[in-house]
Amino acid sequence: MLAELVDHVIGVDPDRDWITAAVVDAKTTGVVATQRFPANAGGYDEAICWAGSFTVDGERAWAIEGTASYGRGLTAALTRVSEWVIEFDRPHRKASKDGAKTDALDAVRAARETLGRDRLHQPRSHDGHREALRVHTVTRDGAVRARTAAINELKALVLTAPDNLRETLRGLTTRALVKRCAGFRDSAQRPIAQRCAHNTMRLIARRITNFNDEIAVHDAAIKRLVDEAAPQLVAEPGIGYVTAAMFYVAWSHPGRCRNEAAYARLGGVAPLPIDSGQNQDRHRLNRGGDRQLNKALHIVALTRLRCDETSRDYRDRRRSEGKTERDVQRCLKRYIARQVWRLLEQPHAAKTTL
Repeated sequence: MLAELVDHVIGVDPDRDWITAAVVDAKTTGVVATQRFPANAGGYDEAICWAGSFTVDGERAWAIEGTASYGRGLTAALTRVSEWVIEFDRPHRKASKDGAKTDALDAVRAARETLGRDRLHQPRSHDGHREALRVHTVTRDGAVRARTAAINELKALVLTAPDNLRETLRGLTTRALVKRCAGFRDSAQRPIAQRCAHNTMRLIARRITNFNDEIAVHDAAIKRLVDEAAPQLVAEPGIGYVTAAMFYVAWSHPGRCRNEAAYARLGGVAPLPIDSGQNQDRHRLNRGGDRQLNKALHIVALTRLRCDETSRDYRDRRRSEGKTERDVQRCLKRYIARQVWRLLEQPHAAKTTL
């Protein structure tokens, strides 16, 4: 237990402008002190010095809520000075019985609940290749969503365009449609409705082209970073550079996921038993966890079922044993999570087999 490893736990409840810290005695869970600091570099230094006045170096731990959002700055500052930081992900109980809630109470709760947990979570890394890949994958994902919305908007305009314009655009592929619309020219000789349709389609098509250029820049950066950080991932069937980046971002650094089962649970592919009555061997997919990691596992599983002979043979074998298609996919995702974790933790380890 954490109380056997440290003398004090410092709970932190961060928000946009302030961080509230509470020093809690690990043996008695009594509150020693609370204080609020600005959420900037100077405030982080003040918080560290303030904590040092009540605790001993090496005998304290920090329990921070939101280490990937509002608590990111403090987490990075503590990591730089080799402080022990624990990620406080989600409270299990209310702040108090009567419903009272303040930043100080939330900080105390973070410290006390962390003391009562048998599994302590490490925050993800906020520098190096992991942070670089996170920035590019998040921004690329936003650009892909915006491009999809723009394409749908352009196709909707085609459906409602004047008849003569709609006839010239009907049947074109998405790429050809964008190229054709991007080349439209303004003409005062056209009727007002047709002129506005041409101009609007040209603007949307050029927007789509800009998104294509932006996504290409992110793809090139992701490829370079993955080749430097984890080239062993893209050597496996079905894993591309984008999915490899998702795997690496979720994994973060060696030791964060204590074993391959924890990584599978993080990705939402750990089997959940649903035994009942005569059915004692049924499982279902976990709907929790990191959904981006789950998405990457799903993409790789579908790609392997389509292109990888070994995965297709595995599917056929499990189907002959009475498994449904969803059961087969669940098992395959679980295997992929195990394989990816081993490749990241031990790049030169022997491959697992289906």
